[in-house]
Amino acid sequence: MSGARTPVGPTEREAAKQTITISFAGFNRAWAAWIGDRLERRGHRVVYQRWDSPAEVPLVDLLRDLTLAKGRILIVVSEWYFQLGPRTHDEWNTALREIVAPDPTRFAAVSVTTSQLPSATTVLGAVELNNMGAEEAERRVMDRLDLPADPVPESAEGARQGPRFPAAMPEVWGGVPRRNTRFTGREPLLNDAYHLLQGAEPGAGVVTLHGMSGVGKTQLAAEYVYRFGSEYDVVWWVNAEKRVTYRRRLAELAPQLGLSTGAEYGERLRAVRDSLRRGDPYGRWLLILDGADEPDQIWDLLPNGPGHVLITSRNPEWTEHNSKLLEVPVYERYESVAFIRRRAPRLTEPEADLLAHALEDLPLLLDQTAGWLNDSDLSVREYIALLEGGIDQDVVKVSADFPLAFQTAWSILLNKLKDTVPESVDLLRLCTFFAPGFIPVRLLKEMPHDDLPEQIAGLVNDPLLWNKAINQLRQYSVVRLESHEATLDEAVSSGESLYLHRMVHQIVHKDMPDQDRKEFTDVVRRALAAADPRRPTDPDLWSGYAEIVPHLKYADVLQTDDPNVQRLVFNCLRYMYFSGEYAAGIKLGERAMDAWRQLLGETHPRVWELTYHYTNLLRAVGDYGRTEAIARAAVEHLREERGAQDLEYLRAVGGLAADLRGLARYDEALEVGEWSLTAYRELLGEQDSRTLNAQNNLGVSLRLLGRYDAALDMDRRTLEARRQLLRARHPWTMYSELSYAIDLRLLGRYAEAESIQVKNVREHRLVMGHDNPQTLLAEHNLALCLYRSGERDTARQLFARVLERGERVLGEMNPWFLVFAVSQSCFAREHGDIDQAREVSESVVARYEVMLTDGHPFLAGARANQALILRNVGERDHAHALLEQALAEMTEAVGENHPWSLGCAINAASLRNLVGDTESAASLTRDTATRAIEVLGRTHPLTLSARIAHAADLRGLRERRQAEKVEQEALTDLEQTLGAQHIHTISARSRNRPFWDFEPQTT
Repeated sequence: MSGARTPVGPTEREAAKQTITISFAGFNRAWAAWIGDRLERRGHRVVYQRWDSPAEVPLVDLLRDLTLAKGRILIVVSEWYFQLGPRTHDEWNTALREIVAPDPTRFAAVSVTTSQLPSATTVLGAVELNNMGAEEAERRVMDRLDLPADPVPESAEGARQGPRFPAAMPEVWGGVPRRNTRFTGREPLLNDAYHLLQGAEPGAGVVTLHGMSGVGKTQLAAEYVYRFGSEYDVVWWVNAEKRVTYRRRLAELAPQLGLSTGAEYGERLRAVRDSLRRGDPYGRWLLILDGADEPDQIWDLLPNGPGHVLITSRNPEWTEHNSKLLEVPVYERYESVAFIRRRAPRLTEPEADLLAHALEDLPLLLDQTAGWLNDSDLSVREYIALLEGGIDQDVVKVSADFPLAFQTAWSILLNKLKDTVPESVDLLRLCTFFAPGFIPVRLLKEMPHDDLPEQIAGLVNDPLLWNKAINQLRQYSVVRLESHEATLDEAVSSGESLYLHRMVHQIVHKDMPDQDRKEFTDVVRRALAAADPRRPTDPDLWSGYAEIVPHLKYADVLQTDDPNVQRLVFNCLRYMYFSGEYAAGIKLGERAMDAWRQLLGETHPRVWELTYHYTNLLRAVGDYGRTEAIARAAVEHLREERGAQDLEYLRAVGGLAADLRGLARYDEALEVGEWSLTAYRELLGEQDSRTLNAQNNLGVSLRLLGRYDAALDMDRRTLEARRQLLRARHPWTMYSELSYAIDLRLLGRYAEAESIQVKNVREHRLVMGHDNPQTLLAEHNLALCLYRSGERDTARQLFARVLERGERVLGEMNPWFLVFAVSQSCFAREHGDIDQAREVSESVVARYEVMLTDGHPFLAGARANQALILRNVGERDHAHALLEQALAEMTEAVGENHPWSLGCAINAASLRNLVGDTESAASLTRDTATRAIEVLGRTHPLTLSARIAHAADLRGLRERRQAEKVEQEALTDLEQTLGAQHIHTISARSRNRPFWDFEPQTT
């Protein structure tokens, strides 16, 4: 392709720094950016001129305007450069001969294509840059511009990195769709997105491409990647339509970044987000979130850091989550015309304009229609007549997003597909019983093929027919292939990653014969059931459930009595419970309850089993009043129907006991739990997992009653049995170990508790992931262990991290999040920001007032904590009144000998002393210390606090000798129990008055 040019001597090569104008098609921006960077590093001035070729402006005039640029003009030659407009080769040959040939030294060119170009481009003398490395390409560019090709000095550490050589992929690249070689227009949007991201502060580089369905948001994002991807070291494309799939896909980035993690995707997800935040090992990263239409579901998982996030969404609410919004409209008419003429070369410009007008410039519809119209004998006017005459007035629009003509256009396209490869229509319709977006059609091939409908059996059993059907759908842009790392043939044959646009999904799903609908629904239900991993408690299998869950709704799995499909629903509910996807699980549970009561009847056994899973999810978000009513009805019915020795009845009884704990009816819960455990032992024996679950729950009741020694013994036996029966790293075993460590801490055995909890946290992170609710609970207990041991800095960091992740994962009204918030507030009160402590404490009290009934001990305890903050900020009278109220309410709720009541009494005595009521304070601490010794023993930390407080009150009464005796005995016990250098011992020795923090327990 190179043409003759006049050689330039060495003297001229060493001339002063030059100005070079680089003219390029937007499609080839990466080449222009790289060439410009190599020139600028040598001190030359570079002007970038993106070539545009409006059809209404003569090409000769456009080229003549280009010669007005200062200095040499370097053209990046490709088929794109010559197609814009579009222009014919004859037009280009004429323009090149007229403008370039008379003065060829003004122009230089590099070629980045192997396609056939207009013959007159030889006058540009383009040098090839294909199929070579960066060094040789750079040498050729400099030689073509008659510039020295001396090595560029190495950039200083920390200096701006230049664009990557375009032929070299970023270090990490994944999930990006193949480049659309028919991409047209959108230049202002691409440039706006680029400048918004590049100009953003670190951590704020988030841009959302927002627009209606079919407008081309995904294609625009993909084109952005190919144009600007050379400026990044990591480019990662994520399907963000569902939280579960987003988490899984982002977690898959971990090994690509070289991060050392376990196999569980929760752990990988945390490692990825941390790596991106730190910019280590890569600071230049681009994350694309495609189809993120529900920002509330995933905004909390958005990474921040030095990189950029590009989102495609129909939802403008991303602006509420620190994203800049770029509206993606339908095509401008000139873009529509240019696109149609490239997609359907047989159409003239006026015909393209007519078609664009009829289809309202919607890119998706233009793409699909122009594609098959080009292969059809139908004229544009005949097609438009079909559109105008074929609309069913009863179904004007499928949704508010869709243009008026869409349904009719699709009817025409489907008829075309039926006439050519009818199997492609079957496959397309079958796909609409999966969720829109990524369709796991491999599940159809992996399922048993017995009793499949004839047309589907023929399709999945014949690889050639399967490939033919997929290729036909691809040809008309109905589906995309997304197996990016596979070859095209491999991708087609595996069919693992078909992508179906939601707009296409909706119209095809609506327009189908009833018989097909019934058969195809049944096929997809069975495919999903066959893919059930069958062990929802196993974190290693959660990724399988995460893939299945989005499709349940579209396969209408709740409208069948197939036991395998119903078992899948149960397992998905259990997966969502164990993995912490509570909101999604409750939504599925509600729909299932409504559907199955109608389908199966109110008292069908499957309905009772569903009730159990549904109420578990409701309990996880603290809706105890509602679950208690549901559970009590189930218990009464099952007892009457099946008797007291039925396992389904016993399971319902266990749920009722959990509700009683949530409602603070702890004595009732204990009584029910003891009866239940006895029944399980008689029916199943000591070593059945259901017996151990009942035993675990009894331990929870004992702990809530303040019977910590008994709870410790119960949890130890459960832990040992679960290690034998299950495995050491089963979630239930790890939960038993966590419970055991909590018991030890509540008994004041801090060193033992911390030793166990460090290991327990490590295993939770490894097995269940950092954001699993149970992991957060384990980390919270570790923070409390560290705090009680005096490791305040480490505890501070862990408290803050648990609270931040708890808010993201669980939400502000979740019972476990409120447990974390209580601890954060107490810590901040003593060792941090008193204003933050007050704000968090007030929010906890307010939420408990909404969630809990009057007289609930958690509400009384939260008010007791709030009173200590008021004391610290000088509001003594208010604090005194609030503590007296809290003490009365706590005593009423759990009795005067409960550790929570004893703790409230220690705090109330402190305020009585502070306001001058010394005698009453001394009387209260004397009584509290006496009862604490009886309940907890002389050396329990709470008892020691009461004894130290009583000594202080005796000093206030000037009973110094008695005060000295009480204090010395308490100090001796403190030193023997916790050690002479423990923070509690040192504080008591310094005569700092002790206080008690209320800590709500999980129920």
